[in-house]
Amino acid sequence: MAVFCAVLLAGCVTRPPSSREDLCKIFDQRPGWYKSSVKAANFWKGPIDVPMAIMAQESAFRARARPPMRFFLGFIPYGRASNAYGYPQALNSTWATYRKDAGTFFSQRDNFDDAIDFIQWYMHQTALQNKVAKTDAYAQYLNYHEGQGGYRRGTYKNKKWLINTAKRVQQRANSFKTQLASCQPALEKRRKRRWFF
Repeated sequence: MAVFCAVLLAGCVTRPPSSREDLCKIFDQRPGWYKSSVKAANFWKGPIDVPMAIMAQESAFRARARPPMRFFLGFIPYGRASNAYGYPQALNSTWATYRKDAGTFFSQRDNFDDAIDFIQWYMHQTALQNKVAKTDAYAQYLNYHEGQGGYRRGTYKNKKWLINTAKRVQQRANSFKTQLASCQPALEKRRKRRWFF
């Protein structure tokens, strides 16, 4: 019975929303995600659309996402490209820094509430260190992928694929912002109703 419950809960945790292109549908399917996003945005004074666009790119909203396994000779597995994990695809070392600086010992990368707070925290560090606006999804994503030091060194400049990915993140953030403007009043009404009742 315990094993069955564990499997059932794991399925609930890992199942992403049916769409990652419509923020209104995402929050409609996951009302708790909207509440967590508002909480993190208010605390770190950041937007909602940019971290959600980053998360969509990094994990496609999959709680236990990992980089793909690499294979030698096409069939012998020899490990993953990195130890990135969870909704934010945060590395072990970066997550440890977040736990020490802003999270708690119990913060988990496969917990949406912790993950969205982490991305907002990381964006805040980028704003402080590299003077990148939190609304600038393009530059925020380049910092997120390369690290603030890598961004300052320009490590992304010869990575056309990464620049194109950052442009897609910017486009998704723009779409998310427009979508959210249309449904946020209803989401707020629902959030406040749940808070009171």
